Amino acid sequence: MHCSVSDLIGRCPIRQRCNIENEMEKSGSPKYLIVVAGGNGTRMKSSLPKQFLDLCGKAVLQRTLERFMEAVPELKVITVLPEAHIQWWKDYCISNSFICPQKIVSGGFTRFHSVRNGLSAVPDGAIVAVHDGVRPLLSADMVSRLFSMAETKPAVVPVIPCVDTMKILDRNPETGELEPVGGAVTERSRLFAVQTPQIFHSEIIRAAYCQAFDPAFTDDASVVERAGYMVNYTDGERFNIKITTTDDLTLARAILSAE
Repeated sequence: MHCSVSDLIGRCPIRQRCNIENEMEKSGSPKYLIVVAGGNGTRMKSSLPKQFLDLCGKAVLQRTLERFMEAVPELKVITVLPEAHIQWWKDYCISNSFICPQKIVSGGFTRFHSVRNGLSAVPDGAIVAVHDGVRPLLSADMVSRLFSMAETKPAVVPVIPCVDTMKILDRNPETGELEPVGGAVTERSRLFAVQTPQIFHSEIIRAAYCQAFDPAFTDDASVVERAGYMVNYTDGERFNIKITTTDDLTLARAILSAE
């Protein structure tokens, strides 16, 4: 169901008002980062969530935050963590002398709810980036470029072209075998993989996240587009991988070793 801006504002739990029709120019606006690190690492099959695993001598999450701090030193950081590991992260920062002023927020039931929790700490009139805490290999140049674009564009999302041939398949529930979907055709030249950070004017993303949760919301861009806003897509980076498996962690270590 499509929600109008006025509908979203009227029932939004994270705001009392919203100046959606404010100026598009955001030069000089405060910059925020919501780093989403609320997962429990079930796919990694580790007792320690993947965002805290060692990546060449530092926690994955520390390396992620360092890239942003290098690019935007004045950035205001909101770190969304599993409640059970908040104290672990605080102790880690102290014991490893990792200085990063940050507001720590408890994660939610899904990524959508975690981002919504983080947005409660973001004011109107800001530019806010939402980034997966397990994407530590993006460049500082990419971060700077996306924030610069967001000064004049209200929603900026990085993507990379798919290089593999893509097939639409269903898994047979009885045999477990993969079967082609009749009539389904994919044209690789039009397929792109979506990355983070996704950067928005705060009024827009706060309003968009007043919608009810939908399993179809797989990233912030999908939430914003459902609310009726246009998203500007731009080139991402091939090495900006998301670490979700042990193979990803091995690849990330190899990339860092080659830098």
